[in-house]
Amino acid sequence: MTLTTIDRKAALVVIDLQKGILSYPTVHPVDGVVKNARALGGAFRAHGLPVVLVNVAGGAPGRAEQSRSLGALPPDWTELAPDLDPGPEDHRVTKRSWGAFTNTDLEEHLKKLGVTQIVLAGVATSIGVESTARQAHELEFNVTLAIDAMTDMSSDAHTNSIERIFPRLGETGTTREIIELLARTRT
Repeated sequence: MTLTTIDRKAALVVIDLQKGILSYPTVHPVDGVVKNARALGGAFRAHGLPVVLVNVAGGAPGRAEQSRSLGALPPDWTELAPDLDPGPEDHRVTKRSWGAFTNTDLEEHLKKLGVTQIVLAGVATSIGVESTARQAHELEFNVTLAIDAMTDMSSDAHTNSIERIFPRLGETGTTREIIELLARTRT
């Protein structure tokens, strides 16, 4: 479903735009993804809406046929991309699994603020973003996905999420469409 509305109580949730993850090869240039996430963050802050910045600092235990051992990480691996321009009021969440709601305070934080909708951006489309979108949908948040403010390590996985999965979980739009709709609904 294409973008129709931004709730009065919406929040931006940015997934894993951090130095370590952004060093991986991606389908789309990460500079553009970070630039769009930064623009969304600026728009949400300008309208007094919450911004949540999520990073990952490990992985969930368990066996998988395709697992990526993080091993010993460089000291700055979890640091947010400097160009993201985080605000001092932004809520920070560190996760250790794909989805940002698992074993974190994200749901409690958003519900305490009365948030009914989340707008998602970040990396990887088919992993952290999709997992968080699925969880948000199950937790009865309205979900909007900023499709030009995300990327993946696999073109097929990225396309599958955007074309097949996201329309079942919420609405999709570009950064520009989201910012324009946000401005129209706040005047």
